Amino acid sequence: MDHQPPKPTRVYYFGTCLVDLFFPDAGMAGIELLQSQGLTVVFPQGQSCCGQPAYNSGYRADALKVARAQLDLFPGDDPIVVPSGSCAGMMKKHWPDLFRGEADEAKAVQVASRVWELTQFLVHVLDVRLTDQGEPLRVTWHASCHAQREMGVVEEPKALLRQLANVELVELKREKECCGFGGTFAVRHPEISAAMVGDKVADIEGTGAARVVSGDCGCLLNIGGALEAGAKAARGQHIAQFLKERIHGR
Repeated sequence: MDHQPPKPTRVYYFGTCLVDLFFPDAGMAGIELLQSQGLTVVFPQGQSCCGQPAYNSGYRADALKVARAQLDLFPGDDPIVVPSGSCAGMMKKHWPDLFRGEADEAKAVQVASRVWELTQFLVHVLDVRLTDQGEPLRVTWHASCHAQREMGVVEEPKALLRQLANVELVELKREKECCGFGGTFAVRHPEISAAMVGDKVADIEGTGAARVVSGDCGCLLNIGGALEAGAKAARGQHIAQFLKERIHGR
C-alpha cells in the first residue's frame, strides 16, 4: 500500500514585492488559506525581493546580492510557499544557477528545493477541499508565463476554482499567451505591451466573465489597468483573495 507523506505543520511564507506594495490583502488571504488548513505560517520580517527584476534585466551581481539577503531567513526544512508563480520560479529554478560557484551555493539549492507556488501547494501537498459560500459568478483564469513554464502550474488553480459550486469557470482561448507585463518589458516596450494586453482583455471580454483571476500580481497590475482604462466590466483579483472570499461567503 502506498503511503502519503505526512502533511507539514509549519510553512514559511515569502510575500513578494508586488504583494507587499500593491496587493497586501491578497498576501494576507494566502496566509489565511494556509492557516485554515491547520498550518503555522511563519513570515520572516526581513524578507524583501527574490532578485528577479535585476536578474531579468541582466544585472546578475545585483540580483545575487538581493537573493543572498533572503537565504538565512528560511532555516530548516519547512516548505516555502509563494503567492506568485513568477517569484517562485525565480527562487526554485534560477537561484541554483545564480549561486553556482558561490560559497553559499549549497544553501541556495537547499532553499530552492523547498519552494512551492501557492496553488500548487494547496492542491498537491494539502489536498484542500473548498466549500463555496458565495453567490453565482462567472470567472476566467489568467495563467502567468512563469507559473506555466517554470513552475508547471497549469491545472492546479483551475482545479481549485472548479471546487466552487457556484462559480462557472470559462477558460480563455489564448490562455497560454503573455499579458504583456513581463516586468521591465512593459516599461521598455510599452507599445508592444499595450498590444498584448489588448489581446488579453478582448479574450477576457469574450468569456463574459465578471472576474479574471490570476496568481501573479504583475499580470494583475497590467490586466487590471487595461480593464479599468477601457471601462470594462470585468475586474482582476488574486486567486488567494478570491478563494478566501468564496469560502467565507463575502
